[in-house]
Amino acid sequence: MGAYIVLIIPILIISMFVQWRFRNRFSKYAEMQLNSGFSGKEIAEKMLYDNGIFDVKVMSTDKALSDHYNPEDKTVNLSTDVFYGRSVAAAAVAAHECGHAVQHAKSYHWLQLRSNMVPVVSITSNLLQWVLIIGVLLIAFTFNPIVLGIGVIGLTLITIFSIITLPVEFDASKRALIWLKNNREVLYTNEEHVQAKDALWWAAMTYVVAALGSLANLFYYASILFGRNK
Repeated sequence: MGAYIVLIIPILIISMFVQWRFRNRFSKYAEMQLNSGFSGKEIAEKMLYDNGIFDVKVMSTDKALSDHYNPEDKTVNLSTDVFYGRSVAAAAVAAHECGHAVQHAKSYHWLQLRSNMVPVVSITSNLLQWVLIIGVLLIAFTFNPIVLGIGVIGLTLITIFSIITLPVEFDASKRALIWLKNNREVLYTNEEHVQAKDALWWAAMTYVVAALGSLANLFYYASILFGRNK
């Protein structure tokens, strides 16, 4: 338990800082209007077109920070502020999500692996909390490790999923930034490109701390499981 606290407290502090920095940067860049005047929707459609992708639709969603690419129905889903926005933040997010569409079109192996894991991880995530609680109680009172063992397997799967997500997100941002750099009609100045890069960097860092948190939880429950089985 002591080792877990020593491990988790720095991760929590880093996570809070990253979340604060991420929201701070995006709020700042959302107020910086693009010199080109392009909207997020227009940027997304142009990036798809430039990459020869004509079967992906750009859609608007009402929920804030819900931007994502859905490989099942081939849609780039942008929150209202991004879809209609004409800011550096809108440009960065729109291009990033289209980066996932480019990954899909080019059969990027990490995206394929991540997509294949989504159904299992979704089911596991919904049940895992109760499995872990029941598992800890059973191992404490009956010394039966089976349920907790199942929980640790589920945590391992989620941790692997979190780690696989990292190259997917970093690669999508890389594709977005290369495209934006090569399209001066979208981002006129180097300053706008630096700001877009900064926004995507902090967005990627949220996935890094999520993976670290998942690793810390896996360590904690695994230590209970294997500690009780000594």
